[in-house]
Amino acid sequence: MRKEKFSNERGQALIEFTISMVLVLVLLSGLVDFGRAVFAYMSLRDAAQEGASFGSVNPTETAAIEDRVFGSSDILQSLEDQFGGSAPVTIQVNLSGDACLGDEVEVVVSYEDFPLTMPFVGTFLGKQSVDLSATAADTILSPGCE
Repeated sequence: MRKEKFSNERGQALIEFTISMVLVLVLLSGLVDFGRAVFAYMSLRDAAQEGASFGSVNPTETAAIEDRVFGSSDILQSLEDQFGGSAPVTIQVNLSGDACLGDEVEVVVSYEDFPLTMPFVGTFLGKQSVDLSATAADTILSPGCE
């Protein structure tokens, strides 16, 4: 006994494939942007840690700490070149106490409006960018205050 196909079932597989493919591509585009954001966050975190390590020895030299943060990250340097010195990255150096031995230096690196490349992701988030921020703290090793 042979089953006959009905005429309204001819395109069913094609429609199911199309709907499935759209969902898979949306998930894939989200993964691509998520991977880019994680990579950028790790770069910010490493730069903040480099600045905190430098600040543990030179806690009062805020400009030198900021230069160290920018100099330690290829992403931050390329953003500075791309935006002509006005990169959307801010560096904040916070000291606890009088910047003496045993106190803490904290470096916060923020990248506001990290652009998302895939248009579908922005549709779900409500905007086409996300804010990234990384913080690193270290104990001040010198100078020893009396």
